Amino acid sequence: MTSFPQLSRRVFLTRTAAVGGALTVPGLLTACSRTDAGGEAAGLDKLKEQGYVRVAYANEAPYGYEEDGQLKGEAPTLHREIFQALGVAELRPAFSEWDGLIPGLQAGKYDVISAGMAITPERCAKTLFSEPEFISPTALMVEQGNPKDLTDLASAKDAGAVIGVMSGAVEKGYATGAGIADGDIRTLQKPQDGADAVKAGRVDAFLLTGISLNWLAKNNSGLEVTRSFVPEVDGVKQYSPGGAVFRQGGEEVRDAFNRELKKITSDRGRYVQLLSEYGFGEDTIPPADLRTADLCQA
Repeated sequence: MTSFPQLSRRVFLTRTAAVGGALTVPGLLTACSRTDAGGEAAGLDKLKEQGYVRVAYANEAPYGYEEDGQLKGEAPTLHREIFQALGVAELRPAFSEWDGLIPGLQAGKYDVISAGMAITPERCAKTLFSEPEFISPTALMVEQGNPKDLTDLASAKDAGAVIGVMSGAVEKGYATGAGIADGDIRTLQKPQDGADAVKAGRVDAFLLTGISLNWLAKNNSGLEVTRSFVPEVDGVKQYSPGGAVFRQGGEEVRDAFNRELKKITSDRGRYVQLLSEYGFGEDTIPPADLRTADLCQA
């Protein structure tokens, strides 16, 4: 069996379009603010009967975000496909700050978190996760043309490259685990700082998930992103998987969701067709033996 790491954080990317902790989008949040506190998680029959499922998002592209009054991103797109297959036609969205997602789920404000949330033992103790719906392999953002010919952390070490990482993120551990000296690692506060540091020549490469870097590259000319790779720490591959999140007691809906999810992750063409516009592709499809049960006990 594959050995899987304990994850310490969610995927990093800049939050977008959130103003004052709320979204003022006509119609987007109507019928979504009522709190169904307490009680049991809604079963599949109830969701089918009412015709919708309440989903929470944190307005973080490309995982789940609002644009032009529409809920977009990896998680809503995938979850809409799955729930429609289950006979539930509509996603009714509710915005939450990231730290409020799980408390809101527990309070019954919504049925599912659709935000690309990383699967960790701490979160598993409070919720029910689907099987992984994506993994987040790592990549390097470099100057156009990749002048140092960097492909992964081993090549960065051999080239003596200076690497930028996010403050408090796991990528610093990936870099040091690959043997890159602390003096060749620069700490940055947010993704755009990393892109700016590469442009200005302060670092040779910015290390982050390929998903995040590909999204960042859309708004930063003169830069490119290397092919994604899976780093290892002490011989353990660092997949950083994420999934949908359900209330405890919602096993029936979670299990039905998983059956439809497997149909999609087992069909590479369908997966890529659904999610490619958000930067997800064949390299983000979870390995078949990557299981939530193992991740929850890591």
